[in-house]
Amino acid sequence: MSKAFKDKVCVITGAGSGMGRELALLLTKKGAKVAISDVDMEGLAETERLVRELGGDPKVDRLNVAEREAVLLYADEVARHFGKVNQIYNNAGIAFTGDVEVSEFKDIERVMDVDFWGVVNGTKAFLPYLIASGDGHVINVSSVFGLIAIPSQSAYNAAKFAVRGFTEALIQEMRIAGHPVAVTCIHPGGIKTNIANKATAAEGKDAAQLAEKFNKLMARTSAESAAKTIVDGVEKKKSRVLIGLDATAIDLMARTLGPTYQRIVAAAAGRLLS
Repeated sequence: MSKAFKDKVCVITGAGSGMGRELALLLTKKGAKVAISDVDMEGLAETERLVRELGGDPKVDRLNVAEREAVLLYADEVARHFGKVNQIYNNAGIAFTGDVEVSEFKDIERVMDVDFWGVVNGTKAFLPYLIASGDGHVINVSSVFGLIAIPSQSAYNAAKFAVRGFTEALIQEMRIAGHPVAVTCIHPGGIKTNIANKATAAEGKDAAQLAEKFNKLMARTSAESAAKTIVDGVEKKKSRVLIGLDATAIDLMARTLGPTYQRIVAAAAGRLLS
């Protein structure tokens, strides 16, 4: 068990599969107490089973992170249940593929509600408890698409860029205020999770075909490996964590090329999408 996590109360959204599940398992192994939530109750039940096999006793709840009042009540319930909260992993997310021209407002709003407002809701709801713990940590999941934009992912890009900006501002605010809260922004590259398989798409796009292409060409890092990278970054209190060689390469491209990267990505994406 790691002293950095032993007896810490860690809250993980989107824990029904993928990185959320692997975070719950790894943190349990390190001696943490976990509160896990998702809208996928079947997946969440499997995560609970695996956590209990490791000797954990998780708090398990259905939670839609886009429902602000529910998240605020959830934070209170978790704090009452454990007596404190040390870490919030705002991990829940969804994806949608569609060009701006043909995307419906409702589809863009849905992505923003979960991927951005879900992070804001979780951060705001738990922040008072993290400050009170004397050893708090906010971990917000952005994406490599919070570092660069790509065509057909405008909604996802918008949400993940927003998460990055929100989180980087929070880092500075916690330092200025002198609060005992570390803040980390996570930028995963292509991770082998269910996000692509569950993604929706604009009319005329084949969601299943797009998922197959993503899983084949881009999903290079396992969810287990991603969780290890995240937890290592949290333990070291890094402000930014890149996951995967693709994330490292994309970050370098963004910093080196500036806006010029858009021409390169547009050309490559045009060939790929065709």
